[in-house]
Amino acid sequence: MQTKRHPLISDVPGTERCVISHHFGQPGSGRKVYLQAGLHADEHPGQLVLWHLLPLLQQAEDAGRLTGEVVVVPCANPTGLAQALYGEGIGRFELHSGENFNRHYPDLYPQLVTALTGRLGSDAAANCALVRQNMQALLQELQPQTELASLRRVLLQLACDADAVLDLHCDLEAVLHLYSTPSGELEAQALARHLGASVLLLAEVSGGNAFDEACSTTWDRLRTHFGAELPLGSGCFATTVELRGQCDVGDVVAAHDAAGLMDWLAEYGVFSQRGLTGPHPRAEACPLAGSEDLQAPVAGLLSFHVAPGSWLEAGDAVADIINPVSGERQTVRASQRGLLYARSDKRFTRRGESIAFVSGKQIRRSGHLLSA
Repeated sequence: MQTKRHPLISDVPGTERCVISHHFGQPGSGRKVYLQAGLHADEHPGQLVLWHLLPLLQQAEDAGRLTGEVVVVPCANPTGLAQALYGEGIGRFELHSGENFNRHYPDLYPQLVTALTGRLGSDAAANCALVRQNMQALLQELQPQTELASLRRVLLQLACDADAVLDLHCDLEAVLHLYSTPSGELEAQALARHLGASVLLLAEVSGGNAFDEACSTTWDRLRTHFGAELPLGSGCFATTVELRGQCDVGDVVAAHDAAGLMDWLAEYGVFSQRGLTGPHPRAEACPLAGSEDLQAPVAGLLSFHVAPGSWLEAGDAVADIINPVSGERQTVRASQRGLLYARSDKRFTRRGESIAFVSGKQIRRSGHLLSA
């Protein structure tokens, strides 16, 4: 294993932060997989999972079983990890700008089209290599002016030339679920089998240019632009993995998830096969635009009828909202059949706040599909 430090621009004198990455295998020896956790710095399950993964990768490397390259960043957001207000970690948004740490990544597509026009041929592997070279060159040319912008650049530089990118997150209270694109569904289903994901949420573009889509959707757009006569190969499969809820942090669960990742890495071809722990049932694939965002019609105390992982029918009660002054209750119900895959961890809600999400097959939403 080789460990590298990637300094970030400092916004104020006398401070310095850096991203730490751990590298296994030889670059160019085979497929490259990039894994990171803690981009939303108050989401901790993935950070522990990756620390359980590191010794397993070291054992594989020491045994000469690596046939590709793996890059691991257990703490992808030192900026957010340092933020706190009255003892509460604030890791989803940068306090200075108010921006979500997992939005607004550089869109390289327009510049790539210009740089690649007239240079691609009929060799998919050569075309793929040329795209990745140009991605790295464009990122190198960027001149970030803030610590947040330099963080985004560093993470993309580490990931943009990978065959697969796994961004580990978690929800508030949830079952394990994945986000990906329709073009990445087969790869995402393979990962879901080894991790035991309950649902796979698919969208060509979910809005906001999140990290995983900054890595993958550029390839989809380039394929559409250049056409089949200029093949680009598989490009990059990227997914956001939601490792249950924020409190699901513990060595037993993390070790199990790390073993699932190792099984998937073996199937993906990064190192020689190990004994699989046994794949889980196939995840339910649904359009992200089909998920139902259940919002509170009134404010009050929140009493759930069902837990994450519950299958619901249209009309099933999800929660009661109780006015603590009058005692009046209002029931929130699902309007479709689906899996309740995430819910709020609060027990008091304001009017209009999201309290739960239910997967569904029918398109219900458009525009920006991700929460703030």
